[in-house]
Amino acid sequence: MPADQVVTGAPTTGVQTLTEFAGVDVGVWEMSVGGMRDVEVDEVFVVLSGSARVEFADGSPGLDLGSGDVVRLAAGTHTVWTVTEPLRKVYLSAG
Repeated sequence: MPADQVVTGAPTTGVQTLTEFAGVDVGVWEMSVGGMRDVEVDEVFVVLSGSARVEFADGSPGLDLGSGDVVRLAAGTHTVWTVTEPLRKVYLSAG
């Protein structure tokens, strides 16, 4: 992870694209404990395991994530992810 994205700790991420159809990527993403900044793509995901908080630069209410949560993020959204238990999600994304 680029140093300018790290907010706290020494988080790492991993991703495995499973397939692509009709311009949509489907895959699994994970992040270790720590905090990072990100700029989102159009995405819908389901949290498989772990816990995290996502804060939004535009002041929108933050999200507390846990197993089973379903979330939609819009392209260009600036976020800060703070993972407290290693997080794994399955995603569908465009872009």
